[in-house]
Amino acid sequence: MTRSAERHVLQFCHGYDGPFLDCARQYASLFAGTGYRVTTVFLTGAADAEVAAGCASDEVLFMEYSSKAIRGLKLGAIGDLRKIAASRNFSFCIAHRFKPIYIALLGTSLPVIGVHHAFGDYKRGTRKLFAHIFRKRLSLLGVSDAVRDDMRKCLPKWPASRIQTLYNRIDVQALQDSQLPKAQARETLGLSVDAWIVGNVGRLHPDKDQATLLNGFARALPNLPANSQMVILGTGRLEQDLKSLARELGIGDRVLFLGQVPEARRYFRAFDVFALSSDHEPFGMVLLEAMAAGVPLLATAAGGAKEVVEGVGILFPLGDAEHLAQGLQHLAAMDDQQRRQCAELMLDRLHERFSDRAVSDAFWRLPRVTELATRG
Repeated sequence: MTRSAERHVLQFCHGYDGPFLDCARQYASLFAGTGYRVTTVFLTGAADAEVAAGCASDEVLFMEYSSKAIRGLKLGAIGDLRKIAASRNFSFCIAHRFKPIYIALLGTSLPVIGVHHAFGDYKRGTRKLFAHIFRKRLSLLGVSDAVRDDMRKCLPKWPASRIQTLYNRIDVQALQDSQLPKAQARETLGLSVDAWIVGNVGRLHPDKDQATLLNGFARALPNLPANSQMVILGTGRLEQDLKSLARELGIGDRVLFLGQVPEARRYFRAFDVFALSSDHEPFGMVLLEAMAAGVPLLATAAGGAKEVVEGVGILFPLGDAEHLAQGLQHLAAMDDQQRRQCAELMLDRLHERFSDRAVSDAFWRLPRVTELATRG
């Protein structure tokens, strides 16, 4: 195969499920107008034209490996990526999550920027050793300062400049344009027009700690508007346990479990408050989606969520139902002017820190990116 003379960036993703398709879009969009062509490669998942169209990439390739096929040494994937790398003039690789980082380092000779979306990725001794072996070619990004600091703790001998933060982000205007007006969002979800609604979106999983959310709502309820409801969008193994807990707390008729709602971000204006009770959320894209909708925020002061919400919303200690209840009562007492001021603060925060433009500027200021771009 002949190599192209154009400069290319290889983006290597584990898959496109859940939030990871938008992650691919986020990173591809960093190169718009820079003269780089972006080739995005998905390790798992069937070829899909809609996925390809949503990547904001010049080229999208699907390896179509199953999860089972990429256990162990991953020799097939390493060989396939080696062929792709040999066919284009790639300057460097951006790889999301550990398996793609592993394959990219073994399958190519490219500098690799590894993006980590979760805590604990380098707690295993074997992964620490692997990172150490490839430290000259590997630099790391966390999606929040909390994830970055977790990696720095696991890799204490690495210079801090090689483990940095690059926040998740949104196309603010495009997201706002996609979000339905309040009345329409409520009608679509089957919600009452005049209810005061606390919204939550996420898997029904221990990490999301919706049990604390239910306990806090039950405590706050006597001091909330008479028509208050909690609406939870998402599915998971705790669904029946959480429904039972709601009944035990005497709020079974006030809590609606709507299940998995496609494109849930379009319906955030249905909520009067958005509450996130997660245990050490690495970042929390749903917080940005609520901010774009102008919905006041209540979140745990843990993980990456604190970095998003601090100064524009209310934070409460992890697992603290009493402080969560106090936060709900405070937000319920806001008048229309205070809600407008809150929405303006959140929109300013989005544009300053979590918009495509703001993060693109931050990306091109990263020392490692500047070095690689200068090298060509």
